Amino acid sequence: MKKFLIYTLILIVLAAAAFGFVAYFKDTDAPKLALTPDKGYIGTEAPFVLEVQDPITGIKEISVVASQGDKSISLLSVTSFADPLHSSLEFDLSKSGFKNGSLTISVTATDRSIYNMGKGNTSIKQWKFDLDTEKPRILVLSRQHNIARGGTTAITYTVNEPVSKSGIQVKGHFFPGYQQPSGAYLCFFAYPQDLTEEEFQPALIATDKAGNSSRGSFYYHTINKKFRHDVINLPDRFLNAKMPQFEDDFPDAKTQLERYLLVNRELRVKNRARMRVLGQQTLHTPQWAGRFLRLPNAANRARFGDRRIYRYHDKDVDHQTHLGIDLASIRNAKVPAANSGKIVFTGFFGIYGDTVIIDHGCGLMTLYAHLSQIGVNTGDTVNRGDIIARTGATGLAGGDHLHFGVFVGGIPVDPIEWWDARWIKNNIQTKLDLAKSGKAAD
Repeated sequence: MKKFLIYTLILIVLAAAAFGFVAYFKDTDAPKLALTPDKGYIGTEAPFVLEVQDPITGIKEISVVASQGDKSISLLSVTSFADPLHSSLEFDLSKSGFKNGSLTISVTATDRSIYNMGKGNTSIKQWKFDLDTEKPRILVLSRQHNIARGGTTAITYTVNEPVSKSGIQVKGHFFPGYQQPSGAYLCFFAYPQDLTEEEFQPALIATDKAGNSSRGSFYYHTINKKFRHDVINLPDRFLNAKMPQFEDDFPDAKTQLERYLLVNRELRVKNRARMRVLGQQTLHTPQWAGRFLRLPNAANRARFGDRRIYRYHDKDVDHQTHLGIDLASIRNAKVPAANSGKIVFTGFFGIYGDTVIIDHGCGLMTLYAHLSQIGVNTGDTVNRGDIIARTGATGLAGGDHLHFGVFVGGIPVDPIEWWDARWIKNNIQTKLDLAKSGKAAD
Protein backbone atom coordinates (compact mmCIF):
# COMPACT_ATOMS: atom_id res chain seq x y z
CA MET A 1 0.00 0.00 0.00
CA LYS A 2 2.85 2.30 0.94
CA LYS A 3 4.63 1.52 -2.37
CA PHE A 4 1.42 2.23 -4.26
CA LEU A 5 1.14 5.67 -2.66
CA ILE A 6 4.77 6.39 -3.48
CA TYR A 7 4.29 5.36 -7.12
CA THR A 8 1.10 7.43 -7.33
CA LEU A 9 2.90 10.45 -5.90
CA ILE A 10 5.73 10.02 -8.38
CA LEU A 11 3.25 9.82 -11.26
CA ILE A 12 1.52 12.98 -10.03
CA VAL A 13 4.84 14.81 -9.80
CA LEU A 14 5.87 13.62 -13.24
CA ALA A 15 2.49 14.63 -14.68
CA ALA A 16 2.74 18.02 -13.04
CA ALA A 17 6.26 18.43 -14.38
CA ALA A 18 5.13 17.41 -17.84
CA PHE A 19 2.19 19.80 -17.65
CA GLY A 20 4.46 22.58 -16.45
CA PHE A 21 6.93 21.83 -19.21
CA VAL A 22 4.18 21.95 -21.86
CA ALA A 23 2.66 25.10 -20.37
CA TYR A 24 6.05 26.81 -20.18
CA PHE A 25 6.95 26.02 -23.75
CA LYS A 26 3.37 26.26 -25.10
CA ASP A 27 3.92 29.75 -26.45
CA THR A 28 7.46 30.78 -27.26
CA ASP A 29 6.55 33.05 -30.18
CA ALA A 30 6.32 36.80 -29.73
CA PRO A 31 3.23 38.72 -30.93
CA LYS A 32 3.12 39.57 -34.63
CA LEU A 33 3.00 43.30 -35.48
CA ALA A 34 1.82 45.13 -38.63
CA LEU A 35 1.46 48.89 -39.11
CA THR A 36 -0.41 50.67 -41.92
CA PRO A 37 1.03 52.81 -43.42
CA ASP A 38 4.47 51.39 -42.84
CA LYS A 39 6.67 53.89 -44.70
CA GLY A 40 6.77 57.12 -46.68
CA TYR A 41 5.26 60.51 -46.00
CA ILE A 42 2.74 61.00 -43.21
CA GLY A 43 0.67 63.87 -41.87
CA THR A 44 -0.42 64.61 -38.33
CA GLU A 45 -4.09 63.78 -38.95
CA ALA A 46 -3.72 60.71 -41.15
CA PRO A 47 -4.64 57.61 -39.09
CA PHE A 48 -2.30 54.70 -38.42
CA VAL A 49 -3.74 51.21 -37.99
CA LEU A 50 -1.76 48.81 -35.79
CA GLU A 51 -2.56 45.10 -36.00
CA VAL A 52 -1.26 42.85 -33.18
CA GLN A 53 -1.82 39.08 -33.14
CA ASP A 54 -0.97 36.41 -30.58
CA PRO A 55 -3.20 33.40 -31.31
CA ILE A 56 -2.05 31.13 -28.43
CA THR A 57 -1.95 32.97 -25.08
CA GLY A 58 -3.17 36.40 -26.18
CA ILE A 59 -1.85 39.95 -25.81
CA LYS A 60 -0.96 41.34 -22.38
CA GLU A 61 0.10 44.90 -23.19
CA ILE A 62 0.93 47.22 -26.12
CA SER A 63 2.78 50.52 -26.14
CA VAL A 64 3.42 52.90 -29.05
CA VAL A 65 6.03 55.66 -28.86
CA ALA A 66 6.90 58.29 -31.48
CA SER A 67 10.31 59.94 -31.40
CA GLN A 68 12.08 62.70 -33.27
CA GLY A 69 15.58 63.65 -32.21
CA ASP A 70 15.65 63.85 -28.41
CA LYS A 71 11.86 64.13 -28.14
CA SER A 72 9.68 61.06 -27.46
CA ILE A 73 5.92 60.90 -26.92
CA SER A 74 3.70 58.02 -25.89
CA LEU A 75 0.88 57.60 -28.39
CA LEU A 76 -0.72 54.43 -26.97
CA SER A 77 -0.51 52.31 -23.84
CA VAL A 78 -3.09 49.51 -23.70
CA THR A 79 -3.50 46.65 -21.21
CA SER A 80 -7.15 45.70 -21.76
CA PHE A 81 -8.41 44.10 -24.96
CA ALA A 82 -11.83 43.08 -26.24
CA ASP A 83 -10.12 40.35 -28.24
CA PRO A 84 -6.68 39.55 -26.77
CA LEU A 85 -5.85 37.21 -29.65
CA HIS A 86 -6.16 39.90 -32.34
CA SER A 87 -6.21 43.60 -31.59
CA SER A 88 -6.64 46.43 -34.11
CA LEU A 89 -5.78 49.90 -32.82
CA GLU A 90 -5.85 53.35 -34.44
CA PHE A 91 -3.79 56.40 -33.55
CA ASP A 92 -2.44 59.58 -35.15
CA LEU A 93 0.08 62.35 -34.52
CA SER A 94 -2.42 65.20 -34.14
CA LYS A 95 -1.23 66.08 -30.61
CA SER A 96 2.44 65.19 -31.00
CA GLY A 97 3.83 68.64 -31.75
CA PHE A 98 6.58 67.23 -33.95
CA LYS A 99 8.21 69.29 -36.71
CA ASN A 100 8.51 68.31 -40.35
CA GLY A 101 11.25 65.77 -40.93
CA SER A 102 12.28 62.22 -40.10
CA LEU A 103 10.29 60.46 -37.38
CA THR A 104 10.31 56.99 -35.82
CA ILE A 105 7.38 55.02 -34.42
CA SER A 106 8.26 52.19 -32.03
CA VAL A 107 5.80 49.47 -31.00
CA THR A 108 6.28 47.09 -28.10
CA ALA A 109 3.86 44.21 -27.53
CA THR A 110 4.02 41.47 -24.87
CA ASP A 111 1.88 38.33 -24.66
CA ARG A 112 0.46 36.42 -21.66
CA SER A 113 2.81 33.44 -21.99
CA ILE A 114 4.69 32.21 -18.86
CA TYR A 115 7.75 31.64 -21.02
CA ASN A 116 10.91 33.61 -20.24
CA MET A 117 10.51 33.14 -16.47
CA GLY A 118 6.95 34.43 -16.55
CA LYS A 119 7.79 37.62 -18.44
CA GLY A 120 6.22 36.37 -21.66
CA ASN A 121 7.31 36.99 -25.25
CA THR A 122 7.91 40.55 -26.40
CA SER A 123 8.03 42.04 -29.90
CA ILE A 124 9.72 45.37 -30.52
CA LYS A 125 9.54 46.93 -33.98
CA GLN A 126 10.34 50.34 -35.42
CA TRP A 127 9.12 52.17 -38.53
CA LYS A 128 10.64 55.34 -40.00
CA PHE A 129 8.59 58.05 -41.73
CA ASP A 130 8.91 61.56 -43.15
CA LEU A 131 6.51 63.90 -41.37
CA ASP A 132 4.87 66.56 -43.57
CA THR A 133 2.38 68.92 -41.93
CA GLU A 134 2.06 71.47 -44.74
CA LYS A 135 -0.96 71.44 -47.03
CA PRO A 136 -0.35 71.43 -50.79
CA ARG A 137 -0.68 74.80 -52.54
CA ILE A 138 -2.86 74.90 -55.66
CA LEU A 139 -2.43 77.52 -58.38
CA VAL A 140 -5.23 77.69 -60.97
CA LEU A 141 -3.85 78.54 -64.41
CA SER A 142 -7.13 78.82 -66.34
CA ARG A 143 -9.49 81.73 -65.80
CA GLN A 144 -12.85 81.18 -67.46
CA HIS A 145 -14.88 78.07 -66.60
CA ASN A 146 -18.32 78.25 -68.19
CA ILE A 147 -20.45 75.14 -67.94
CA ALA A 148 -24.02 74.26 -68.89
CA ARG A 149 -26.18 71.80 -67.03
CA GLY A 150 -25.43 68.42 -68.57
CA GLY A 151 -22.26 69.82 -70.12
CA THR A 152 -18.50 69.86 -69.68
CA THR A 153 -15.64 72.23 -69.02
CA ALA A 154 -11.98 71.87 -68.09
CA ILE A 155 -9.62 73.40 -65.55
CA THR A 156 -5.82 73.59 -65.55
CA TYR A 157 -3.77 74.01 -62.37
CA THR A 158 -0.46 73.26 -60.70
CA VAL A 159 0.36 71.86 -57.25
CA ASN A 160 3.62 72.68 -55.46
CA GLU A 161 4.34 69.07 -54.41
CA PRO A 162 3.58 65.50 -55.46
CA VAL A 163 -0.02 64.51 -54.73
CA SER A 164 -1.84 61.24 -54.23
CA LYS A 165 -5.12 62.77 -55.45
CA SER A 166 -6.30 65.97 -57.10
CA GLY A 167 -9.24 67.09 -59.17
CA ILE A 168 -12.79 68.39 -59.00
CA GLN A 169 -15.36 67.10 -56.51
CA VAL A 170 -18.99 67.60 -57.53
CA LYS A 171 -21.30 66.27 -54.85
CA GLY A 172 -20.85 62.46 -55.04
CA HIS A 173 -18.72 62.55 -58.21
CA PHE A 174 -14.94 62.98 -58.35
CA PHE A 175 -13.21 63.98 -61.58
CA PRO A 176 -9.44 63.35 -61.34
CA GLY A 177 -6.86 65.77 -62.66
CA TYR A 178 -4.13 64.26 -64.83
CA GLN A 179 -0.59 65.60 -64.71
CA GLN A 180 0.78 66.58 -68.10
CA PRO A 181 4.42 66.54 -69.28
CA SER A 182 4.68 70.25 -68.38
CA GLY A 183 3.92 69.41 -64.74
CA ALA A 184 0.50 71.10 -64.85
CA TYR A 185 -2.72 69.18 -64.26
CA LEU A 186 -5.64 68.96 -66.70
CA CYS A 187 -9.09 68.05 -65.42
CA PHE A 188 -12.30 67.64 -67.43
CA PHE A 189 -15.38 67.83 -65.24
CA ALA A 190 -19.12 67.70 -65.77
CA TYR A 191 -22.23 69.44 -64.51
CA PRO A 192 -24.33 66.25 -64.11
CA GLN A 193 -27.74 66.67 -65.70
CA ASP A 194 -29.56 65.40 -62.59
CA LEU A 195 -28.14 68.12 -60.29
CA THR A 196 -29.82 71.45 -59.62
CA GLU A 197 -27.93 74.75 -59.69
CA GLU A 198 -27.89 74.74 -55.90
CA GLU A 199 -26.41 71.23 -55.82
CA PHE A 200 -23.69 71.97 -58.37
CA GLN A 201 -20.83 73.38 -56.30
CA PRO A 202 -17.55 72.13 -57.80
CA ALA A 203 -14.56 72.09 -55.46
CA LEU A 204 -10.93 71.83 -56.58
CA ILE A 205 -9.04 69.66 -54.11
CA ALA A 206 -5.53 68.23 -53.75
CA THR A 207 -4.20 65.69 -51.23
CA ASP A 208 -0.46 65.20 -50.86
CA LYS A 209 1.30 61.92 -50.14
CA ALA A 210 1.24 62.66 -46.41
CA GLY A 211 -2.56 62.96 -46.43
CA ASN A 212 -2.73 66.76 -46.12
CA SER A 213 -5.60 68.21 -48.16
CA SER A 214 -6.35 71.70 -49.46
CA ARG A 215 -8.85 73.44 -51.72
CA GLY A 216 -8.20 75.82 -54.57
CA SER A 217 -10.67 78.56 -55.41
CA PHE A 218 -11.65 79.26 -59.01
CA TYR A 219 -14.27 81.20 -60.92
CA TYR A 220 -17.03 79.32 -62.73
CA HIS A 221 -20.26 80.32 -64.42
CA THR A 222 -23.21 77.96 -64.81
CA ILE A 223 -25.79 77.96 -67.56
CA ASN A 224 -29.07 76.36 -66.54
CA LYS A 225 -30.62 74.14 -69.17
CA LYS A 226 -34.03 72.54 -69.39
CA PHE A 227 -34.59 69.17 -70.99
CA ARG A 228 -37.38 67.82 -73.15
CA HIS A 229 -40.00 65.28 -72.13
CA ASP A 230 -40.90 62.31 -74.28
CA VAL A 231 -43.22 59.28 -74.25
CA ILE A 232 -41.99 55.84 -75.30
CA ASN A 233 -44.71 53.33 -76.10
CA LEU A 234 -43.99 49.64 -75.49
CA PRO A 235 -46.05 47.48 -77.86
CA ASP A 236 -46.06 43.73 -77.31
CA ARG A 237 -44.38 43.10 -80.66
CA PHE A 238 -41.40 45.19 -79.49
CA LEU A 239 -41.17 43.37 -76.14
CA ASN A 240 -41.45 39.96 -77.79
CA ALA A 241 -38.72 40.84 -80.27
CA LYS A 242 -36.28 42.42 -77.81
CA MET A 243 -36.55 40.59 -74.51
CA PRO A 244 -35.20 37.14 -75.53
CA GLN A 245 -31.66 38.60 -75.61
CA PHE A 246 -31.98 39.39 -71.89
CA GLU A 247 -33.41 36.07 -70.68
CA ASP A 248 -30.09 35.04 -69.11
CA ASP A 249 -29.92 38.32 -67.19
CA PHE A 250 -33.39 37.97 -65.69
CA PRO A 251 -34.52 34.33 -66.02
CA ASP A 252 -37.20 34.59 -63.32
CA ALA A 253 -39.23 37.34 -65.01
CA LYS A 254 -42.79 36.12 -65.46
CA THR A 255 -43.69 38.35 -68.43
CA GLN A 256 -41.81 40.19 -71.14
CA LEU A 257 -42.93 43.51 -69.65
CA GLU A 258 -41.53 42.51 -66.26
CA ARG A 259 -38.24 41.56 -67.92
CA TYR A 260 -38.17 44.85 -69.83
CA LEU A 261 -38.65 46.87 -66.64
CA LEU A 262 -35.82 44.95 -64.94
CA VAL A 263 -33.56 45.64 -67.92
CA ASN A 264 -34.57 49.29 -68.11
CA ARG A 265 -34.00 49.84 -64.40
CA GLU A 266 -31.45 47.41 -62.98
CA LEU A 267 -29.32 46.63 -66.04
CA ARG A 268 -29.25 50.32 -66.98
CA VAL A 269 -27.82 51.13 -63.52
CA LYS A 270 -25.16 48.41 -63.89
CA ASN A 271 -24.16 49.70 -67.32
CA ARG A 272 -23.72 53.23 -66.00
CA ALA A 273 -21.70 51.94 -63.04
CA ARG A 274 -19.44 50.10 -65.48
CA MET A 275 -18.93 53.34 -67.41
CA ARG A 276 -17.81 55.07 -64.21
CA VAL A 277 -15.21 52.34 -63.69
CA LEU A 278 -14.01 52.64 -67.29
CA GLY A 279 -13.85 56.41 -66.88
CA GLN A 280 -11.15 56.06 -64.24
CA GLN A 281 -9.08 53.67 -66.38
CA THR A 282 -8.00 56.27 -68.89
CA LEU A 283 -4.90 57.49 -70.68
CA HIS A 284 -3.38 60.47 -68.86
CA THR A 285 -2.83 62.74 -71.86
CA PRO A 286 -5.31 63.94 -74.53
CA GLN A 287 -5.30 61.70 -77.61
CA TRP A 288 -7.59 63.83 -79.77
CA ALA A 289 -7.60 67.13 -81.66
CA GLY A 290 -10.33 69.36 -83.12
CA ARG A 291 -14.07 68.98 -83.06
CA PHE A 292 -15.64 65.53 -82.79
CA LEU A 293 -17.28 63.97 -85.84
CA ARG A 294 -20.98 63.30 -86.09
CA LEU A 295 -22.48 60.31 -87.93
CA PRO A 296 -22.62 61.61 -91.55
CA ASN A 297 -26.00 62.46 -93.10
CA ALA A 298 -27.88 61.46 -89.97
CA ALA A 299 -30.96 63.03 -88.43
CA ASN A 300 -31.24 63.74 -84.72
CA ARG A 301 -33.86 61.66 -82.97
CA ALA A 302 -33.78 61.42 -79.17
CA ARG A 303 -31.72 64.15 -77.50
CA PHE A 304 -29.45 64.17 -74.50
CA GLY A 305 -31.34 64.62 -71.23
CA ASP A 306 -34.79 63.70 -72.58
CA ARG A 307 -37.04 62.79 -69.66
CA ARG A 308 -38.85 59.69 -70.85
CA ILE A 309 -42.13 58.18 -69.76
CA TYR A 310 -42.49 54.51 -70.76
CA ARG A 311 -46.07 53.53 -71.50
CA TYR A 312 -47.59 50.06 -71.87
CA HIS A 313 -51.22 49.71 -72.96
CA ASP A 314 -51.88 53.40 -72.13
CA LYS A 315 -50.43 52.99 -68.62
CA ASP A 316 -47.22 54.69 -67.41
CA VAL A 317 -44.88 51.92 -66.23
CA ASP A 318 -41.44 53.56 -65.95
CA HIS A 319 -39.42 56.81 -66.06
CA GLN A 320 -35.82 57.14 -67.26
CA THR A 321 -33.49 59.76 -68.73
CA HIS A 322 -31.90 59.40 -72.17
CA LEU A 323 -28.19 60.17 -71.82
CA GLY A 324 -26.93 60.35 -75.39
CA ILE A 325 -28.11 61.36 -78.85
CA ASP A 326 -29.84 58.99 -81.27
CA LEU A 327 -28.77 59.48 -84.87
CA ALA A 328 -30.73 57.86 -87.72
CA SER A 329 -29.20 57.32 -91.14
CA ILE A 330 -29.46 54.51 -93.68
CA ARG A 331 -29.62 50.93 -92.41
CA ASN A 332 -26.19 49.54 -91.42
CA ALA A 333 -24.53 52.92 -91.98
CA LYS A 334 -20.77 53.17 -91.51
CA VAL A 335 -19.84 54.60 -88.09
CA PRO A 336 -16.66 56.75 -87.91
CA ALA A 337 -14.60 57.27 -84.76
CA ALA A 338 -15.58 60.73 -83.55
CA ASN A 339 -11.96 61.46 -82.70
CA SER A 340 -8.63 59.74 -82.12
CA GLY A 341 -8.11 57.46 -79.16
CA LYS A 342 -7.83 53.91 -77.87
CA ILE A 343 -10.59 51.28 -77.98
CA VAL A 344 -11.33 50.25 -74.37
CA PHE A 345 -14.46 48.14 -74.93
CA THR A 346 -16.08 46.14 -77.72
CA GLY A 347 -18.99 43.75 -77.37
CA PHE A 348 -22.46 43.43 -75.88
CA PHE A 349 -23.09 46.13 -73.26
CA GLY A 350 -26.52 45.60 -71.74
CA ILE A 351 -29.15 48.13 -72.78
CA TYR A 352 -26.75 49.48 -75.42
CA GLY A 353 -26.44 46.18 -77.28
CA ASP A 354 -23.29 45.73 -79.35
CA THR A 355 -21.08 48.66 -78.40
CA VAL A 356 -17.69 50.30 -78.96
CA ILE A 357 -16.14 52.67 -76.40
CA ILE A 358 -13.15 54.90 -77.23
CA ASP A 359 -10.89 56.52 -74.62
CA HIS A 360 -9.68 59.95 -75.76
CA GLY A 361 -7.60 60.57 -72.63
CA CYS A 362 -8.05 62.31 -69.27
CA GLY A 363 -11.38 60.56 -68.64
CA LEU A 364 -13.02 61.69 -71.92
CA MET A 365 -14.72 58.78 -73.73
CA THR A 366 -17.22 58.26 -76.55
CA LEU A 367 -19.74 55.41 -76.78
CA TYR A 368 -21.25 53.96 -79.98
CA ALA A 369 -24.25 51.71 -79.30
CA HIS A 370 -26.88 49.43 -80.93
CA LEU A 371 -24.36 48.34 -83.57
CA SER A 372 -24.92 45.57 -86.08
CA GLN A 373 -21.21 45.03 -86.82
CA ILE A 374 -18.00 45.92 -84.95
CA GLY A 375 -14.79 46.34 -86.93
CA VAL A 376 -12.26 47.03 -84.15
CA ASN A 377 -10.90 45.22 -81.10
CA THR A 378 -10.25 46.29 -77.54
CA GLY A 379 -6.75 47.76 -77.36
CA ASP A 380 -6.73 49.11 -80.94
CA THR A 381 -5.70 52.70 -81.58
CA VAL A 382 -7.95 54.61 -83.99
CA ASN A 383 -7.75 57.95 -85.73
CA ARG A 384 -10.50 60.50 -86.20
CA GLY A 385 -12.77 59.31 -89.01
CA ASP A 386 -11.69 55.65 -89.03
CA ILE A 387 -14.68 53.35 -89.63
CA ILE A 388 -15.17 51.31 -86.47
CA ALA A 389 -18.63 49.75 -86.91
CA ARG A 390 -22.03 49.82 -88.61
CA THR A 391 -25.33 50.98 -87.15
CA GLY A 392 -27.93 48.46 -86.04
CA ALA A 393 -30.78 47.75 -83.63
CA THR A 394 -29.17 45.62 -80.89
CA GLY A 395 -29.93 46.15 -77.19
CA LEU A 396 -33.06 48.17 -76.46
CA ALA A 397 -33.11 49.91 -79.84
CA GLY A 398 -36.50 50.01 -81.54
CA GLY A 399 -34.96 50.43 -84.99
CA ASP A 400 -31.65 50.86 -86.82
CA HIS A 401 -29.78 53.89 -85.49
CA LEU A 402 -26.64 54.98 -83.60
CA HIS A 403 -26.83 55.92 -79.95
CA PHE A 404 -23.84 58.25 -79.51
CA GLY A 405 -22.70 59.09 -76.00
CA VAL A 406 -19.94 61.22 -74.51
CA PHE A 407 -18.67 60.59 -70.99
CA VAL A 408 -16.39 62.57 -68.70
CA GLY A 409 -15.01 60.57 -65.78
CA GLY A 410 -17.75 58.04 -66.47
CA ILE A 411 -20.52 60.68 -66.23
CA PRO A 412 -22.64 61.20 -69.38
CA VAL A 413 -22.52 64.70 -70.90
CA ASP A 414 -24.15 66.43 -73.87
CA PRO A 415 -22.44 65.35 -77.14
CA ILE A 416 -23.60 68.45 -79.02
CA GLU A 417 -20.88 70.54 -77.34
CA TRP A 418 -18.17 68.26 -78.70
CA TRP A 419 -19.46 68.65 -82.28
CA ASP A 420 -19.05 72.43 -82.01
CA ALA A 421 -15.59 73.68 -83.08
CA ARG A 422 -16.20 77.11 -81.58
CA TRP A 423 -17.24 75.68 -78.22
CA ILE A 424 -14.12 73.48 -78.13
CA LYS A 425 -11.89 76.45 -78.98
CA ASN A 426 -13.38 78.71 -76.30
CA ASN A 427 -13.95 76.21 -73.50
CA ILE A 428 -11.51 73.34 -73.97
CA GLN A 429 -8.60 74.19 -76.28
CA THR A 430 -7.48 77.13 -74.14
CA LYS A 431 -7.16 74.76 -71.16
CA LEU A 432 -5.23 72.23 -73.26
CA ASP A 433 -2.78 74.95 -74.33
CA LEU A 434 -2.25 76.02 -70.71
CA ALA A 435 -1.68 72.42 -69.66
CA LYS A 436 0.98 72.05 -72.36
CA SER A 437 2.83 75.23 -71.35
CA GLY A 438 2.34 74.88 -67.59
CA LYS A 439 2.00 78.69 -67.35
CA ALA A 440 -0.91 80.83 -66.18
CA ALA A 441 -3.13 82.64 -68.67
CA ASP A 442 -2.10 86.22 -69.53
